[in-house]
Amino acid sequence: MYKIETEAKGLVSHGVNACAGCGLELVFRNVVQTLGEDTVVIIPPGCAALFSGIDNVTNMKIAGYQCNLENTAASAAGVRAGLDAQGNTHTTVLAFAGDGATADIGLQSLSGIMERGDRVLYVCYDNEAYMNTGIQGSSATPYGANTTTTPAGKPTYKKDLLKIAIAHHIPYAAACSAANLPDLVKKVKKAKDVDGPALLHVHTPCPTGWAYPPAKSIEVCQTAIETGAWVLYEYENGRITVNRKVKELRPIRDYLSLQGRFKKMTEGDMEVLQKETAARYRELLASEG
Repeated sequence: MYKIETEAKGLVSHGVNACAGCGLELVFRNVVQTLGEDTVVIIPPGCAALFSGIDNVTNMKIAGYQCNLENTAASAAGVRAGLDAQGNTHTTVLAFAGDGATADIGLQSLSGIMERGDRVLYVCYDNEAYMNTGIQGSSATPYGANTTTTPAGKPTYKKDLLKIAIAHHIPYAAACSAANLPDLVKKVKKAKDVDGPALLHVHTPCPTGWAYPPAKSIEVCQTAIETGAWVLYEYENGRITVNRKVKELRPIRDYLSLQGRFKKMTEGDMEVLQKETAARYRELLASEG
């Protein structure tokens, strides 16, 4: 049976006031406890700020600080440069930010560390909207999803963050999911040992923003994998590998119907998304190796 590694170290407190069923808590605990205490974490404002804390209170037993929303990667690069100047090459610098702080306002500084080759592990927990400030749509919000700024459903597709990272020719990038923690832990270990920037893009369920019962978080994410709405794959030294192949994708409706945020989608919308999802999955399989 799978257990969180290094649980006895207790690097994250037991009590965190995240929403019931929040996928972020699962992701953060597994990432931090896999990396270990020789880690410095940079967290911008957002849901993960629950862990960095307020004033002199924190939920972590590792070093770190809360930066501005737009400069997570730049802050991490500065910490990395400072450690390197001291001859410290062993401490892991972890940037941990949501999709808004990564794919939107923080994309410029993220592109900077990838272009320069800074040795930073960047984790984007993707709950597909600005959940912390009122469920506003982001560029990571999927097609058809209802948010407070896309009340009729988002009319455009989700930004492909990993393709952007791969275009920078970084050593390692991977898609992960809260529904498959062993896969996440394995990829965290790989990313930690990379000599250069590494990006982990993690599908992170949000019952509040996605409108489903909190007990369904893992089922929702698992269905995303089985329908092709989220594909577990990695890019390592120029090669793409699909880690979880699905022999026959389930209809995208199976995933959408679990969540209230897609309730305004028409049959035509679902057909469009079904074709786009299947085409992207075939493209990834064809690019393997």
